[in-house]
Amino acid sequence: MRTRAGKLMWILIKIAIMGLVMAGIIIINRKYFMEGSECAGICSLPLDISVYTLIVIIITSTVQSVFGVGILLFGTPLLLLQYEKLTFVLPIVLPISIAINIFQVVKHYKYINTDFYKRILFITIPFVIVFLTLVLFLEAKFKHLGIGIFVGLFMLFVALKSCSGKIEQILKMFVKYEKTYFVVMGIIHGLTNLGGSLLTAIVHEKNYPKDTTRVTVGVSYGTFALFQIITLLLAVIGIINIPGFAADTMNISFSNVIYLIVGVVIFLLTEKFLYTNIDNEKYSKIFAVFLFVSGILLIVKSL
Repeated sequence: MRTRAGKLMWILIKIAIMGLVMAGIIIINRKYFMEGSECAGICSLPLDISVYTLIVIIITSTVQSVFGVGILLFGTPLLLLQYEKLTFVLPIVLPISIAINIFQVVKHYKYINTDFYKRILFITIPFVIVFLTLVLFLEAKFKHLGIGIFVGLFMLFVALKSCSGKIEQILKMFVKYEKTYFVVMGIIHGLTNLGGSLLTAIVHEKNYPKDTTRVTVGVSYGTFALFQIITLLLAVIGIINIPGFAADTMNISFSNVIYLIVGVVIFLLTEKFLYTNIDNEKYSKIFAVFLFVSGILLIVKSL
């Protein structure tokens, strides 16, 4: 117990030091660059830490550390309340999501269901790219389409499968049309960043063991984010020509690095003190609750 308590204390000390350093940088930045400077707006841009954004990242990083998804699924709609445009939100959430998924994949890569991942790679990803490009062109107007309510209802349906044999039979029939499901997943993720909801639903239906569930979801989710970043970079440098897309509207700053560090630290803490203490049976039940709550939140957001 002493060793474990000592390790926890040392991690907390590191986090405290990091927090003090971050606070110092923010204070210096505000004091010497923002006040009384002709270039206040420009000079303050590289480090503009938002407390609201930090809270969202801490919460969603914890969720993703346990379930393999969360930062894009919950972080995107929450951060859109502050930043309004998807092009402002994606540079924040995508690197954090990829970093956490990399840690998860490196630890449990042997448990990846390769057949499932191949379908993600060859069926879902092309639609993610095409519909993200469409969103960039239309400046995220599709966030008002109300897709979330249908996705949310489906997630509630899946979450209740362990309580009803009929629901389980219906889901098995639905999975027979898996190619269509993977296509729809790609379209929804490209349009709204909410494809993680459908991803977790179908993986949960397959009843994989805990580590297989998380790493399969993690590698798939990370691949979503990776191809989204590649699409954004190609749009920024002009290789993908998107009429109406302005590269200078992308929210790229040193603040994003700070958010990334916070997300990774949260993962390390969650991995060590939470995930490793959950057995397969508990994980399956918690995952079902996660799907149910996610469905409720998506429905509420869409109303």
